[in-house]
Amino acid sequence: MRISRLERAAAGWLALEATGVLVLALWELVALVRGDSESLGSSIALLALTVLAAAALVAFAVAVWRGASGGRSGGVVVQVLVLSVALGTLTGEGADPRLAAAIAVPALVGLVLLIAAARTAGRRARASGDAADV
Repeated sequence: MRISRLERAAAGWLALEATGVLVLALWELVALVRGDSESLGSSIALLALTVLAAAALVAFAVAVWRGASGGRSGGVVVQVLVLSVALGTLTGEGADPRLAAAIAVPALVGLVLLIAAARTAGRRARASGDAADV
């Protein structure tokens, strides 16, 4: 099955996000090795969860590239979670609208790409008569 440019763009966006999360994991690892963290256990747990998130993003990117709906679904969930983090930066004592925008804009781009990719895949599946591919 050939995927559209839009689906490739969505997969590429997810891969780019995975790269960003891996850079964050590397930053966490450097902080851990330098002893910049107050709690060793919490730092290791956060590092493990960050690496797991990057692996999930890579898996979603590969699935979207292959045209699997599960990759799009997982990617949409990630974008919604990132948007909730952006919303959280707008509340509380240390609210920062610029940081919220910096977090929200990439998530919105990813969400738009993934929804558009899902619509493209749906049209393709209806045209081929195979609704199981959606």
